[in-house]
Amino acid sequence: MGLIGFGKDIEKSLLEATSPFVFSTVNERSILRSFTLIACDNGKIGTYAKLVDDRNETAHPNGNIFFSTQAALNDKITEVLRVVAEIQAHSKPVIEHCFGEFLLQNHDADTREYADDADQIREMLIHANYLSQMDVEVCLGFDINKLAAEPEFPAIKALFDAFVALYPVEEA
Repeated sequence: MGLIGFGKDIEKSLLEATSPFVFSTVNERSILRSFTLIACDNGKIGTYAKLVDDRNETAHPNGNIFFSTQAALNDKITEVLRVVAEIQAHSKPVIEHCFGEFLLQNHDADTREYADDADQIREMLIHANYLSQMDVEVCLGFDINKLAAEPEFPAIKALFDAFVALYPVEEA
C-alpha cells in the first residue's frame, strides 16, 4: 500500500530495493506521503515537508549551511530532533510487530540462516531491516511476555535475552 501513487517504474525499483538508498530516487516531499501508513495525518506530513523545504533554502550542496544566527541554527536542530522523535513514536507499533515476528520466526537455530544468535540478530534483524539505534531501543522495550503463550516460548525468550545482551540500554 505504501507504493500507491508512484509510477510503475518507481514502484518496480522500490519493490526490488536491496538498500534504503533506493528511496533517494523519489522526491523527498512525495516519499513523506508514505507516513500516512504509520498514522501521520496531513498536518504532520506538511510540517515534515516544511523541514525539507527549509533545508533546501538553507543548505547548499557544497556543504555550506546558511543561517543568520547560531540561535536560528539551534532552533532548527531542535525542530528536526523533535520531528524525528515524533516519527519514531509513530513507527513504534511497526517496529514492535517486526521484532515480535523476528522472534517467532528465528528462535530455532536449526531452521534459520545463522546458528549463532548474535549473527542471526545482527544480519537478519538489524542489517536486514536497517534498524537505527532508536529502533533498537524500541525493541529493547518489547514486552516479551506477549509471546508467553507460544509453545516455543523458552527458545523465543532465549533469543530475546541474547538480543538484550548484545544491545544493552546505554545509560546517559
